[in-house]
Amino acid sequence: MDFALERIDRPAPRAAEQIRALIERARVADGVAPVSEQGRLLLRDHREGPVHLVATAAGPDGEPVIAGYAQLTPPEDPSAEGAAPAAELTVDPVHRRAGLGTALLDAVRAAAGPSGFLVWAHGGLPAARALAAKAGLVPVRELRQMRRPLTPEDGGPSPVPLPEGVTVRTFEPGRDEEAWLALNAAAFAHHPEQGSWTREDLDARLAEPWFDPKGFFLAERLAPEGGGPRAVGFHWTKTHPEENLGEVYVVGVAPGEQGSGLGKALTDIGVRHLADRGLPGVLLYVDEENRAAVRVYERLGFSVHEVDLMYRGA
Repeated sequence: MDFALERIDRPAPRAAEQIRALIERARVADGVAPVSEQGRLLLRDHREGPVHLVATAAGPDGEPVIAGYAQLTPPEDPSAEGAAPAAELTVDPVHRRAGLGTALLDAVRAAAGPSGFLVWAHGGLPAARALAAKAGLVPVRELRQMRRPLTPEDGGPSPVPLPEGVTVRTFEPGRDEEAWLALNAAAFAHHPEQGSWTREDLDARLAEPWFDPKGFFLAERLAPEGGGPRAVGFHWTKTHPEENLGEVYVVGVAPGEQGSGLGKALTDIGVRHLADRGLPGVLLYVDEENRAAVRVYERLGFSVHEVDLMYRGA
């Protein structure tokens, strides 16, 4: 198959729309999205920083069509040990098995330069594993997607008690953004993918069709000596209409509240909210190496559904 590869810093709106359509075709064919939510948002927002590698081939009518795509984003913390740009890539199902995946991976390698690169294989699909092995990539991280069924009995008031002095309300857009960003940064100081979110990152998600403030829970504790409440934890839930599933999108607890049971209580509140919506199941993502969190979720009835694998290449 003849194809052309082009490096683009900011895809034009029409090209971005075509890339999103390609990503959706791959998701339908494979059962898993090949590009993360953040990557898809970067296509819409046209921010500086990411490198977009676009492969075009002749379509059925002879006109060029986008047949493959890769995105390379700089590390959140370039000074961190082992920091390297991270890539995601996909090939249109009708253009596979023609060497395009290898060509995209080679282009990622060239764009990354001497620092090397990381690349995600969402779902750990056999074809992606084979491509990684052929390219000499080394697995360095496993992100587990865990799921559990929901029943009407999972709904209703939460039986898990909150720590004394803590109350929970729902997030209010226009009021809570800055407090939430500060709490998120503190809760995920060790996890730059989440902890480095900016106001732009937050606003992009608040503008998504799936966002529902009724499923975004904010825990507060009254400050000593009569001060106002301060945010100490949150559970942001999400729904996936295409799969009719809920998601424990992200749970965060302030460092001073860790070990208090707040995280478990917030998780329970969010899961019960999703059950009350009549959803038949709920999913979440957790790093395999975070054994403590994995054990907590297993005790809550979650089991591994699929894995995303990250590889390192030089």
